[in-house]
Amino acid sequence: MPKRVAIVILNWNGRKYLEQFLPFLVNCGYPSMRLVVADNASTDDSMDFLAAHYPDVERIQLPVNYGFAKGYNEALKRVDAEFYLLLNSDVEVTPGFLEPMVTLMDSDPTIGACQPKIRMYANKSSFEYAGAAGGWLDALGYPFARGRIFDYCETDHGQYEDAVPVFWASGAALLVRSKLYHALGGLDEFFFAHQEEIDFCWRLQLAGYQVMVCPAATVFHVGGGTLPKGNEWKVFLNFRNNLVMLAKNLPLHQSIWKIPLRFMLDAISAWKSLCDGQGTYFKAIAEAHIGFIGWVLLRHGKSVFPKVKTGKLQGFYHGSVVWQHFVKGKKQFSEIVRLNK
Repeated sequence: MPKRVAIVILNWNGRKYLEQFLPFLVNCGYPSMRLVVADNASTDDSMDFLAAHYPDVERIQLPVNYGFAKGYNEALKRVDAEFYLLLNSDVEVTPGFLEPMVTLMDSDPTIGACQPKIRMYANKSSFEYAGAAGGWLDALGYPFARGRIFDYCETDHGQYEDAVPVFWASGAALLVRSKLYHALGGLDEFFFAHQEEIDFCWRLQLAGYQVMVCPAATVFHVGGGTLPKGNEWKVFLNFRNNLVMLAKNLPLHQSIWKIPLRFMLDAISAWKSLCDGQGTYFKAIAEAHIGFIGWVLLRHGKSVFPKVKTGKLQGFYHGSVVWQHFVKGKKQFSEIVRLNK
């Protein structure tokens, strides 16, 4: 009988993280769990380390570095379980973290995915950039989270303890129903890495399912383990993929004005960076715009923009988080999003 949860770690030259964090997973205490490491053609000794020290951990060897999106898609074709937990190698889990997440998923069949509360490994009282206490999206496609607005991360003092619907769950620790993952085509492989989980969760919502955060479960994320902040490739992927995500998921009547506006805002950010001496950042944004145009052209006449209404999306902020944060100086999620209690 298949295990209920398959924890799948996509590894690329992450031996030090496997050595550091696998003991926490092995001892997390969930009774119906299998642990899988899928290796994206690492050039370090990750797989030798696993074979020597963790022979019971399943290993999937991918022939090339497929990136985050295709790497998971290829690996999960070979994994049979009711739920997949896509878990970064640089995450420290806490004892019993899986139970509340699975219980939440079991409570409602319309919940397609969820994430735990994610705090910084280096400062364990602070929320972490990649997901914090659940991801949101603003009207122009800028992602933020309960506990994280752009680069500002709040201290966790119990302000986001409710399990609620959100727009997106972090790819650093994403629990998803396996049948839905495959039914929706998995992660978009064009993205390679960055924001593919937001695109997936958007498609999940459009298919009629909820995305939730489960603060009863906590993990600690190092972050930036594969691509450090400010890396040109990382900046390129974030800007290009965000535009592709908007083009894929927004209805046409919104796409025709929001995407040109995003081009303008991106350009302002690029020129500001150039004036500040950050030529690499400027170059990455310019290349991202060219990459997006290339993606549109590669559709070869196929429909780029969906012709359906989005319907009601959870975790969607109808204002501008850029305006609220950079112009009005608001740093905390609760200052920007007023929720009905």
